[in-house]
Order: sequence, then structure tokens, then C-alpha cells
Amino acid sequence: MLSVVRVHLPSEIPIVGCEITPYVLLRRPDGAVSTDDVPETAPTDGQFMRYRWYRIQSDRKVPICSVHPMEQATIQCLGCLKSKIPVAKSYHCSAKCFSDAWQHHKVLHERASSALNENGAEEDELFGRFGSGGSGVLSTAGSGSLSNFGQSPSNGPVPLYPSGTDKNSGETWFEVGRSRTYTPLADDIGHALKFECVAVDAEKRTPMGPPTSIMTSRVIPAPTPTPRRLIQVNGDVLGHLDLDSQTSSLGTFTVLSYNILADAYATSDAYSYCPTWALSWTYRRQNLLREIIGYHADIICLQEVQFNHFEDYFAPELDKHGYQALYKKRTTEVYSGNPMAIDGCATFFRRDKFSHVKKYEVEFNKAAQSLTDAIIPAAQKRVALSRLIKDNIALIAVLEAKFGNQGAENPGKRQLLCVANTHINVHQDLKDVKLWEVHTLLKGLEKIAVSADIPMLVCGDFNSTPGSSPHGLLAVGKVDQLHPDLAIDPLGILRPPSKLNHQLPLVSAYSSFARMVGVGYDLEHQRRRMDPATNEPLFTNCTRDFTGTVDYIFYTADSLTVESLLELLDEESLRKDTALPSPEWSSDHIALLAEFRCKPRIRR
Repeated sequence: MLSVVRVHLPSEIPIVGCEITPYVLLRRPDGAVSTDDVPETAPTDGQFMRYRWYRIQSDRKVPICSVHPMEQATIQCLGCLKSKIPVAKSYHCSAKCFSDAWQHHKVLHERASSALNENGAEEDELFGRFGSGGSGVLSTAGSGSLSNFGQSPSNGPVPLYPSGTDKNSGETWFEVGRSRTYTPLADDIGHALKFECVAVDAEKRTPMGPPTSIMTSRVIPAPTPTPRRLIQVNGDVLGHLDLDSQTSSLGTFTVLSYNILADAYATSDAYSYCPTWALSWTYRRQNLLREIIGYHADIICLQEVQFNHFEDYFAPELDKHGYQALYKKRTTEVYSGNPMAIDGCATFFRRDKFSHVKKYEVEFNKAAQSLTDAIIPAAQKRVALSRLIKDNIALIAVLEAKFGNQGAENPGKRQLLCVANTHINVHQDLKDVKLWEVHTLLKGLEKIAVSADIPMLVCGDFNSTPGSSPHGLLAVGKVDQLHPDLAIDPLGILRPPSKLNHQLPLVSAYSSFARMVGVGYDLEHQRRRMDPATNEPLFTNCTRDFTGTVDYIFYTADSLTVESLLELLDEESLRKDTALPSPEWSSDHIALLAEFRCKPRIRR
């Protein structure tokens, strides 16, 4: 007989918009134990599994703090209600909570006053909108007034299925789902859910025993991070753009680079400060996708994208938003885990802005093999390869723009663009290997540059801080021969140091913040988030163990100019005493985004 052995939930906290698929262990009629489902459409021995989800209504709905979703709310912002901001975002657990969050919260008022329901009420209710900046002036219409409430407002939900009462417990409930998977809605916030499963006789349509059930804790709203604006850096006046309505102007395009933190690395051991529910992939993937889509980038370069997540989630989801996908998986000479879980680099581009011309794949393992064959004695090759082979890769895409800015001087001239996406995942002690991989990539890009007059972008996580030899090679075109990193070269792969150079005129996009002249709140705000000694952001990676900059977008300054940049985060934006990942931000890195314009070509 088909029966349930055990049921448990993947996370103790259900979150609005985050799919829940309980773990159900079944004993089949032949005695085998399996987690494979037995649906009504494919019964086994005349039996199948029936699933039900219920919303428990036995007590009044408990309002949840929009900043600290594990805390019950005690005050409510009246300005949110007046501005018709989703009610879930109006709740706070204390006056201090509201005060600390005001810089973030006031942006909701600004957004509401300038573009009410621009992206649809349902999306706002569930997740909020990323990146809209409003006018930059605090709206006087949506004040920060508060009200204490003793009685929670009613959601007034309409049951999807007939409601009922559990005679044993006296709990009032109504049915909200009839599948194994359920995605909590805004109406579920503050209520517990019950999952129920039972084996059913396919012919008689009757249960074959009592159901097995499990309860969740109260549903909480999905936390929303501080909106990030696009700051204009090229022009007479420093301004900012609204990402919600932002579309690249003629001849410009935007590029996003983001290490999204592969699920295989997002463990509670590594990130013990992050709630387990916020580390779950079902939560993180939706939070990441919302953020990525919200930036409206024309080109997206992602690192640490697991192969199965690319195939099953990111490629099909971004395809719905008009993106074509390219992917390169890391090699597996060192990796010994699940082959589907190995990560790599994914590059997406908007079909209406670009077409795909050519794809290059760089495997540093192959380059290491060629190097050792050329310069390492046979007796030392095994040791050398064990040091050099790290399974890292780079994905290079040559795209053709479907927009033009060449004007009458170059009628019909193709506008090509080369985009390199990489993750140099090398231990900090192997400085020689890290520098060698960056140098190898740049030499490969030089060959492409020689063969075509083409602007270039080099994006990714280089695991190299400003001032390191890889960063110097990228930003300056050479490595100081007295750089301390060169002292670590047991294989002699960096000799002579004079060879460590390239001819690409690369500049870090975010150094534009440091080079801007003028005064103003936005400018000073961004300068405080930059390191004046290196002209790079103070951090792009922020954990309890490390805070620093390792992610970059480099561009060829002879063919591209930076028009605007996505504003940087600071400690205030991350909320006090918070490291990444967090419930608001689902990676330990922050996203970088730059808008570029192609410089007019000069006919020769």
C-alpha cells in the first residue's frame, strides 16, 4: 500500500512569493522508499498522492515588521497608507526601527508620488520595485507620520476553495492550494499554513488512511533592499535616472556584472549570520532574478551560476524578458562534486539591442597545460599543474549592436562589441596563479583587438583588491617590477616581469565617480563610498570575514565613454550590523552596472 513515511519543510519560515515544496518520503506498494511523487495522472497499483494547503485562520492576523520580518509590528506609517503604498511595507516593530530605516523608507514615498502602480499592484505588493530613484527630494505629501494600532487590519482574502473547520483542534481554515508546491501570497502574511498529504484509492477516490500534515510558522513578506539609482557621470550636471523607466538612449547601452553566489557555496557554515530561510535557493533565486530584471541592463554578466540553475531557471526566465543567453561552465579537473552543480559564467544580452556574432571560451586549465609543456621540466610538471589548474574559465562574446551612433561619417558601418566575463577563483596565497590567469585573458583579448577595431568590456569577479598586481595589470597595463606579489613565483611563470603588460586602454568604469568634478549631495555621497587612494569602490564584497573590492567593469577608453553608474552601497544601505548575504541582498557581492556610449569612429 502507498503510504507516507515522513514529511518536512525545506525552510522553517515561509516567505511571500517564495515557492514551498515539502520533502515527502513515500513507501510504495512494493516496499521501496522514494521521494518521487505519485500523481493522479500516473498512479501506482491503483493509488496516488493527494495534496492540500490550508491557511490557518484560528487567530487574528499578526502584522509583520517590514524591516525585521521575524518581529511583530507595533506601529504603522500613515504616509504609506495615504500614498497607497502596499500595506505590508508600512509596518515597523518599533519607533527606532522606523527611524533607522527612514532613509530607505522615504524612497517608497518618493516612488509612489512619482509613479503610482507603474509596475502593477501585484508586483509591488509581493516584492517592491528595484532601482527607482524618484526625484531625489523628500516628498512632503508622504510624511513619516506613525500610528500605533491595537487591532490588525483585515486582508479580506477570498478563499480559492471552500473553507472548513478542523473538529479536533477547532482551527478555522480554508483551502488555498491543491498541489505539492505552494507559493505564499500577500494575503497569507501573518498566518500559518498547513500542508496535508494522503494516499488515495484511484478507483474509489477515497483516502486510504488518515492524512499526514505539517504546519509552517507565520508567513512573512519578502524583504526589499534599498533601491539603487543610476547616477549620471558624463554631463554638465550630476543627476540620476529612474531605473524603472530607464531605457538606454540612442547609441548607449548598459552592462551589469554580478557574482550571484552559487548555491553550493551558500552554506550556513560559511554564512552563519544569515537566516537559513534567506540562504535557501528557492528564496535566493527569486530575489536575485527580481533584482537583475529590475536593473533593465542590455548586457548581463553573471558569475557563480550553477549549470543546473542556468539551464532550469535563469536562461528560461530571462528569455521571457527578451534576453539571449551564453554560458561557459568551469572545467572539472579539480572539481569532484555533482556535475550539475558546478558553476560558471553566464552572459545575457537583449535581442532587441544586440545580435550574437561569435563566442570564445577560455579554459585556463588548457593554458596551464601548454605553459608547463613549454617551460616546466618533465619531472616537475605534476607539481606545477597541481598549482596552476584551478578550473577557472572566461566567456568572451562578440556582439553586434542593433542601434547606431556613427552618423553620416560612417553609414552602414557595423558596431561590434567584445564582452569578456570571468571569475578568477584562486586562493589568495596563489598570487602568481591569479596574476598569470589575468595576464592570459588579457593577451587573448589583445589578439581579438588586433583582428578587429572593436570596443571591449572586461567584467567579473577577479578576487583581486585594488593595489594588487592583477588589478594593476588591468588598470595600468603593466605590473611594477618591484611589486611584492612578484616575490611569489615558484614556477617562474611570471619571468621576466617586463612581459607582464598589455596594450588595451582599459579603465575601471567606477573610477569615473572619483574623477568627476563639481559639488552636490549625490556626488559627495558617492565619493564617500570610494577609496581615494585607488579610485575604486570601498567594497563590492561584504562578509563578516572580508570587506573589499574584487569585482570590476573595465572598458577600452579609446572607444567607449561612461555615461552613468549604478550607485554604490554603503553600510547604511546594508542596514546596521549586517553582512552579505542577507534577507534583502541574496549574494555576498553587490551588482555593478554602467551605461556606456560608443565614441564616434574616425575615418582613416
